Amino acid sequence: MTTAVHSATNAGQRTRRTRWEKIRQSTKFWRGLIAGIVTLVLWEIGSRWDEWFDYQLPFLGLIPPPSAVVVAWGEVIPQYGYWESWYLSFRRVLEGFLAAMIIGIPFGLLLAVNRYMREIFFPPFEVLRPIPPLAWVPGSLIFWPTNEMSIAFVTFLGAFFTIVINVLGGARSIDIRLLRAAQSMGATRWDMFWRIVLPATLPSIFTGAAVGMGITWEVVLAAEMISGGGTQGGGGLGFFIWNSYMGGSLEQIVVGMISIGIAGYLCSSGIRWLGDRSMPWQRLF
Repeated sequence: MTTAVHSATNAGQRTRRTRWEKIRQSTKFWRGLIAGIVTLVLWEIGSRWDEWFDYQLPFLGLIPPPSAVVVAWGEVIPQYGYWESWYLSFRRVLEGFLAAMIIGIPFGLLLAVNRYMREIFFPPFEVLRPIPPLAWVPGSLIFWPTNEMSIAFVTFLGAFFTIVINVLGGARSIDIRLLRAAQSMGATRWDMFWRIVLPATLPSIFTGAAVGMGITWEVVLAAEMISGGGTQGGGGLGFFIWNSYMGGSLEQIVVGMISIGIAGYLCSSGIRWLGDRSMPWQRLF
């Protein structure tokens, strides 16, 4: 028993060591690290150019230096309101995104496989699709009883149209010869859907999900700024940025922007990870 435990522990340590060695030997990792360091150095120099050489650069000179942003970040990290903003924005994004996935994927597949449904629903869908999600904010604030429901609705729209159009395009681009070959071998419509249509549409589904997630973050933050965070006392990263702007804290504005970037990166990484597990045949690319 003891030998088995030691073997499992050693195997886990070897796995962790192997992963770290792969990261350390990865050219992509070092390129990204060097690019990040160079960006921070140029940002610091550009922001402090006025102090050092008595000349303000047109763009970078107006942005707080990264050293000041780090100090401001260290001040807000212990505060409960900062992490509550993270939680509220994450919750709103996930609620709207999951609703868009649950409704948008079946709707897109239905439009793709059923000509009559496509002829009925696609024209009004195309009329509504070019309307920016933020254009729905004033109406949603009027028609929905609470700000939280308004934010959820606008967030849902931000991902819904992108997901549907990607699913529809992916399903419609399937080679018709594959379907005819399956039909000639006795496959039913249900078999063709589960074995051909759905697997072939998965890359488009995850592409639409990744794009829709980015739009969802943009929409929810703007909606939080407009609606006051969705709660009586405010909340969300968008409202955090707006409060920092009203208070004249440029450093905290940049902190909020970087927080949004980190949150969006985490969400997109989760979608890519799920896509890699769902489509093992694409791992070579």
